[in-house]
Amino acid sequence: MTAPPPVGPFRVLVVDDDFMVARIHTRYLEGVEGFGVVDTVHTGNAALAVLAAQPVDLMLLDIYLPDMTGIDLLRRVRAEFPGVDVLIVTAARELETVREAMLGGAVSYLIKPFDYSSLGERLAHFRRTRSMLGTADRVEQHQVDQLFGVTGAKAAAAELPKGLSRESADAVRGLLSREEAISATECAERVGLSRVSARRYLEYLEQSGAAEVSLKYGTGRPERRYRLR
Repeated sequence: MTAPPPVGPFRVLVVDDDFMVARIHTRYLEGVEGFGVVDTVHTGNAALAVLAAQPVDLMLLDIYLPDMTGIDLLRRVRAEFPGVDVLIVTAARELETVREAMLGGAVSYLIKPFDYSSLGERLAHFRRTRSMLGTADRVEQHQVDQLFGVTGAKAAAAELPKGLSRESADAVRGLLSREEAISATECAERVGLSRVSARRYLEYLEQSGAAEVSLKYGTGRPERRYRLR
């Protein structure tokens, strides 16, 4: 029987022919909790050598490489290293390239230039997906919808309140897990929001059915803590 995927920390391989871009990606990843860069390479063959030598969970992959295309490397990785997920990060925006990446099994596709919060959202989705796949024996429909990127009817029906952004809502949702309940204060610290804003996002996610709330009792008022439903 194949062992379930690890739930973290996640080992990341950065593959980009631009040395400066690769360095920036690496620096960003090193600051994201739960992720660590195992290597940074600039060719497809170098990436294959790393994958053959050590465990990797996620590969950040550019399309433009000097020795093969990123799509060719994606296909080889999916065939030879099926436990490695691939997140395309590239300036290539041709529809055919995007289609080939999707059919090839890429977990996401991010077009340069981009705000690094967008990469953070994709990393959060990857972490949430791996956590679910690695810990659940059975899943409910709303969890399957999350895995396949489908918004459930209840969540879709809940309109985002005025003053809240979809990007921040996704970032807060990506922070939640079924294993750990967090408070608004903890959420604010991890995502970089004010406590009031974090609480509003958490309340929205609870109302939309994406999160559930419990009370932690101690001295004073009970603390509201949220986890992925």
